[in-house]
Amino acid sequence: MLEALTLILVCQLFGEVSVLITGLPVPGPVLGMLLLLAWLFLRGGVPESVGRTADALLSHLSLLFVPAGVGVLVHWERMRGQWTAIAAALVLGTLITLAVTALTMTAVMRLTGRGGSNRG
Repeated sequence: MLEALTLILVCQLFGEVSVLITGLPVPGPVLGMLLLLAWLFLRGGVPESVGRTADALLSHLSLLFVPAGVGVLVHWERMRGQWTAIAAALVLGTLITLAVTALTMTAVMRLTGRGGSNRG
């Protein structure tokens, strides 16, 4: 498990460093995740240890929202004047995410032959 966690964190580190060096407008962890994905593609699959480690991290995902909640409370005065823009961004972002997810699922179902055209 230590090797898998090290791999995940090294990918994140490379993503952060790459963003700092190149100035790409992408969060470092996102670039790190893409690097990890590329490594998994090159390897031909997800090793069991990486899968177990990712599952362990995801089981504690709610803890990662604590810093965001604290940030909201710390910057409440600043955010209070922008509540309409924040609410609009949250609602629109959620709706766009739902629409893209539905379209992606429909496309995947068509490509895999499970497209519901054989209802009966």
